[in-house]
Amino acid sequence: MQRWTKRSLVLVMVVVFVCTTPGFSALAWDARVQDEASAESMIADFLLLRPLGIAATGVGSVFFVVSLPFSAPTGSLKTAFDKLVAEPASFTFARPLGKVD
Repeated sequence: MQRWTKRSLVLVMVVVFVCTTPGFSALAWDARVQDEASAESMIADFLLLRPLGIAATGVGSVFFVVSLPFSAPTGSLKTAFDKLVAEPASFTFARPLGKVD
């Protein structure tokens, strides 16, 4: 009985392995297809996200200047700049058109 259990367990493991392997390649293919930006995503990025990114960069810059008296004494000046100014600016000006990752 012990031997039968081991064989059936090995058989189940082999069947599961064989059945799930094609799924992994399908996931990899889907990830590769999503890397290519479509025309619709480029248009949406240009018309919606870039203007919002410019506004976020401006608003973040204002909040960074306002937060200077609080962030400078605590030593969090670089963190405040990165979060309020650099990240929105990078999102707006440094990434390729249509990529929202």
